Amino acid sequence: MRSCLIYLLMLIALPACAQIYKYTDAEGNTAYSNQPPEGTKAQTLELPPLNSVQPQAPVAPMVPAPRDRDNVQPYKTLQLTDIPNEEALRANNGTFTVGVLIDPRLRMEHRLRLLLDDQPYGQPSNVPRLQVVNLDRGDHSLAVQVLYNDKVVQQSPTVTFTLQRFHLPPAGKRP
Repeated sequence: MRSCLIYLLMLIALPACAQIYKYTDAEGNTAYSNQPPEGTKAQTLELPPLNSVQPQAPVAPMVPAPRDRDNVQPYKTLQLTDIPNEEALRANNGTFTVGVLIDPRLRMEHRLRLLLDDQPYGQPSNVPRLQVVNLDRGDHSLAVQVLYNDKVVQQSPTVTFTLQRFHLPPAGKRP
């Protein structure tokens, strides 16, 4: 059994020990072989080591360290923009967009979500422009939250505003 194992190991190692021979054949052509030709002078060639590529370990996704995740104030600036503070916001169909001023830039693992009248509004997004759709006229409040998964990491100051919206009375009640 042991001699069989040694024989197997020799067979596996044999290609690694193979030599390449360079010689000139009877017609004057340069030839190469893994066996030296009989009756012809051959030169043993030293080949450079073969190129090889090692498999790369997969790159782990960037996940913040636990202390970063639990940090209450990861952004120096977080506030809503494009909301008038001295006058009513006019949106005849109740749809408008607000901007988010954030510094430094939003981290890859974070998302933004609006709070409308103290309730989560819309889907979290990584885009600093958020849309409110078909909001009724009247007084409202808005804030933006930074989320890590479903956990609130930071929240902007709340902005209150009045939405002005044009409503037509039903067709039978128009003047």
